[in-house]
Amino acid sequence: MSARTLDVSVIALPDTGVATMFGVLDVLNSFGVMGIGDPAAPAPFRARIVGAEEGPLMGVSGIPVPVSRAVADIDATDIVIVPSIVLGPDGWQRGRYPELVDWVTRMHAQGALLCSACSGIFLLAETGRFDDRDVTVHYDYASQLRATHPDVRVHPERALMVTGRRDELITSGASTTWHDLVLYLTGRFAGATLAQETARIFALQWHQDGLAPYMVFEGRTDHGDAVVADAQDWLRAHYSVTAPVEQLVVRSGLAERTFKRRFTEATGVSPLTYVQRLRVEEAKRRLEQTEESVEAIGWHVGYEDPAFFRRLFKRVTGLPPGAYRKRFRVPVIQAAPS
Repeated sequence: MSARTLDVSVIALPDTGVATMFGVLDVLNSFGVMGIGDPAAPAPFRARIVGAEEGPLMGVSGIPVPVSRAVADIDATDIVIVPSIVLGPDGWQRGRYPELVDWVTRMHAQGALLCSACSGIFLLAETGRFDDRDVTVHYDYASQLRATHPDVRVHPERALMVTGRRDELITSGASTTWHDLVLYLTGRFAGATLAQETARIFALQWHQDGLAPYMVFEGRTDHGDAVVADAQDWLRAHYSVTAPVEQLVVRSGLAERTFKRRFTEATGVSPLTYVQRLRVEEAKRRLEQTEESVEAIGWHVGYEDPAFFRRLFKRVTGLPPGAYRKRFRVPVIQAAPS
């Protein structure tokens, strides 16, 4: 635990989404107030918004962001956090913020932790400090991150990843996994008791099951292999048939080994795995939207053995079917009696 108040610099960009940024600030600056911690003790963190220039910054949300200091005026900081960035249709364009990248690189060289919430890793990755490191990011941005920073190992199913020689490179995944980030920092520098207290007061939660339950499988289609593309089109309507992989081999006119190799190279997964992922996606939809039993859903998507279906579903999503339904069904809220 730290014996002093740590300086936290939260970087604001024109692309920044304010919800994550203000959430991080609210939590890290809450100690000593709201009944969290000892009000007579030094606060573990002092968080502030920094950026390329001091003053109001209009972000993508249309809300002015008060940048308290320009990074050019900051010689040292303990923790750098880049909150969620909203990527436009053209994705992330490298080299747009060289001053910020240079400053972050310099702060890391002086010992600062580098943290990203969700897509903030796009900026941090330009420092090169995350090359050959494992990171997480919002699952919808994972392919863009891989394309933009091919030397970074991307794990969108993870809620939080900590790496670096000093455990100083920290990334959190999709959307509200900033909860995991601030709770991790609190536990690391202020202790587990204060982290638990913070989680209770703010109703924050660790995403201990990871993010696999939230991810939607979409097979790659940018591979240019017409035979594989035809197989994918056929599977969209016929994923539940008996022995779909064998039928695909026949349709392709290729030798079995050749077809499986080409399919795996084109999509990144084997034909069998592809079928299983399509079946699980349909099962997820039915668990969310229908009252069908788990056994009936398993049979509908192509599995006669309910036990096998349950094992496969949990392996893919991280949750048993019943737990998945409980988490993702839209709850019926009963109105209070008048």
